[in-house]
Amino acid sequence: MIRVPAMRTLENALRRVGFVYVAGVDEVGRGCLAGPVVAAAVVLHPDKHIPGVSDSKTVPANERERLHDRIVRDAIAWAVASADPTEIDQINIHQASLRAMQRAILALAPLPDIVLIDAFRVPDLPMAQRGVPHGDRRCSAIAAASIVAKVTRDRFMRDLHARDPRYGFDRHKGYATSDHLDAVARFGYSDAHRRSFRPRRCLIPLTSRACTARCV
Repeated sequence: MIRVPAMRTLENALRRVGFVYVAGVDEVGRGCLAGPVVAAAVVLHPDKHIPGVSDSKTVPANERERLHDRIVRDAIAWAVASADPTEIDQINIHQASLRAMQRAILALAPLPDIVLIDAFRVPDLPMAQRGVPHGDRRCSAIAAASIVAKVTRDRFMRDLHARDPRYGFDRHKGYATSDHLDAVARFGYSDAHRRSFRPRRCLIPLTSRACTARCV
């Protein structure tokens, strides 16, 4: 994927018409077999430009770490929130992602005047919101949120690997790579795995204790 620096055009336009605190929101981990879905909300400082902020998927890991630290240092406000595998299994990944984003937004201090969200509309917010298709590529606040969410989740998955190294969470971060699927076939699902998620390559019999969900 080609890396394109995200722009501040939309945020600046909203500030000119009276929205003082403009938050960007994004989440990571929707498509994983294991681990939480993590959302971040960020209100960037209009006078503290952070060069290099782009869609987190296009930024190398070591640079994401550097940008994360700069974002949380210079932002007016930032917050992260998550939904764990149990909650994901109970309400489905889409609803869990919306809840994580809602929690992150409502944890901001000060609360934003408007929220820019990558594609989705988040229910039950007390402020204005706007969905921005491909927002993590187009909008600097959303791109910043994508970086904070990604780094936060990656750090969590590395910690999880340190507690249970069987699955290689430090390498694939819970996504359905071949080595992850091989580990699941060997060891079954751990407490970190989402029971409602099973890869098309069904490696675990439905009668196994590891997973009782049907194949998708």
